[in-house]
Amino acid sequence: MNAAPEILIIDDERQIRRLLTLTLQEAGYRTRESESGRLGIGEAAFRRPDVVILDLGLPDMHGLDVLKELREWTQVPVLVLTAKDREDDKIAALDAGADDYLTKPFGSGELLARLRVMLRRSAQGPEPTAFQLRNVTVDLTSRLVVKDGEEVHLTGKEYAILRLLLQHQGKVLTHRQLLREVWGPQNEEDTHYLRVHVTHLRQKLGDTDPENRMIRAESSLGYRIVPE
Repeated sequence: MNAAPEILIIDDERQIRRLLTLTLQEAGYRTRESESGRLGIGEAAFRRPDVVILDLGLPDMHGLDVLKELREWTQVPVLVLTAKDREDDKIAALDAGADDYLTKPFGSGELLARLRVMLRRSAQGPEPTAFQLRNVTVDLTSRLVVKDGEEVHLTGKEYAILRLLLQHQGKVLTHRQLLREVWGPQNEEDTHYLRVHVTHLRQKLGDTDPENRMIRAESSLGYRIVPE
């Protein structure tokens, strides 16, 4: 029998660690706790957890510095948990390599749902090349996009955006990340380019229901494709 996934919690608030531990263990996960950034990095290196839950406000070092050190040697999924609700803080965390974020206070249902997505993505093994999004099929090998049996013709930029979102399915990609990858580093601030192309992409994919988007805007942070 495979062991349950292990979650490493790096947070200096004892009550938060206790709440997370109870919630996660009740859901069937194994847990470890660290109360500082340096201890958390050491624990991650020793334990090799399946997911790290990381607070940004740590006593010995900023959570972003912890994240940057982790990303030097591991791609373990990292869920940033923070009391800071400024968009700049969230964007900085995502740009530094976080897979997702939650703002305190948080609901246990949302926390567990985001962990499930992260674990599914990390367990996929070889990068998939074919995707099904409702009535849309995308084959990255042949660069073929089909909606209701009819080929959808995308521009080069539209296809590049769709490919990136699919390759990071479930993860928020910031405006800056998408612009850097599709347009180049000189265009990282040109968010109007991205908004126009995403609008056209949604129209071509039939993603027109604002209450049930396939390509979701995350406040002013960026976009993610929501897996079925």
